[in-house]
Amino acid sequence: MKEDNKPSKPLDDSRRSFVKKVGAGTAGILAAGTAPYAYSATNPIKWRLQTYSGAPLGAHVILPQIEAFNKAAHGRMEIELYYADQLVATDELFRAMQNGTIDAVQSDDATMASPVDISVFGGYFPFSTRYSLDMPVLFKYYGLDEIWAEAYGEVKNVEWISAGAWDPCHIFTKDPIRSVADMKGKRVFGVPTAGKFLSRYGLIPITLPWDDIEVAIQTGELDGVAWCGFTEAYEVGWADVCNYALLNNVTGAWCGSYFANTNSWNKLTPELQALFRMSCNDSHYYRQVWYWGGEADLRVNGKKMELTTIPANEWDQVVADSAEFWDELASISPRTAKVVAAYKKYAAVMEKAGVPYRYS
Repeated sequence: MKEDNKPSKPLDDSRRSFVKKVGAGTAGILAAGTAPYAYSATNPIKWRLQTYSGAPLGAHVILPQIEAFNKAAHGRMEIELYYADQLVATDELFRAMQNGTIDAVQSDDATMASPVDISVFGGYFPFSTRYSLDMPVLFKYYGLDEIWAEAYGEVKNVEWISAGAWDPCHIFTKDPIRSVADMKGKRVFGVPTAGKFLSRYGLIPITLPWDDIEVAIQTGELDGVAWCGFTEAYEVGWADVCNYALLNNVTGAWCGSYFANTNSWNKLTPELQALFRMSCNDSHYYRQVWYWGGEADLRVNGKKMELTTIPANEWDQVVADSAEFWDELASISPRTAKVVAAYKKYAAVMEKAGVPYRYS
């Protein structure tokens, strides 16, 4: 019969030794788990990242990502976010990142003047995509990932991280565009490659600091923008100063990327590198949903701009003209030829696939 009041037997030496070892091991594990956080809380890695976008747009296209990353980094790293032109002018972003003035950039290749042959495909490459989902598919399954990595691998002190899709390219103006002829003489703020293509119809691309665009339209320095879709036009205030929105879009999705200074990137642990990549992918997904829903809603329910359309017979000719423009860009280098070939192959597959991939 058990004697409940009997004193328990003292630990023998072997059991004391085991408990001591387990205790020491647990303490070591706890120390190993908490020491990096304790250290980083007083000495975190700090990055300065500048985006191409102004603050109103940045609240959607990058701020949620940076806030989530800083929280998930748990004191080991902190990214300071700067908007368009806050640290350096947008066309100086690449060089500033390359020389370490800033640690990372979110932009398209063309707008920030990347010194690579494929930069012409950053931003809006006319009629290269129909929908925003086309862009990540081209990178993942049609070789653009490898081409971008190869191109930036030849540039010192720069790491290309990943690319994603933004909104389609529409033209928003103070005066209406109802025919190709109406484009002539209109001064618009836009991205370089699409601007170069549209200039053959008399549109005049103008480069100004992002924050100056709204006032420039109000004062008549600009006639409009060919920079974005409906979602951005409403979000950043351009729909308040433009009266008309052209439904014929120049392409279905803007192509932009994340880049980092190589020295800054190599200072990160593999875990922090993985975390940053994951946060970029989350940002790409956020934009897919935000733009896809926003474009449709504002075309139907937006009341700030009157919708106009260029007749199909005229617009079909513009689309046909883009084939010549594609070939011009393909002639720049063997690598740009590979990009154009990928776009042509993809377009052919989508057309043959039909609904829901292509309706016409």
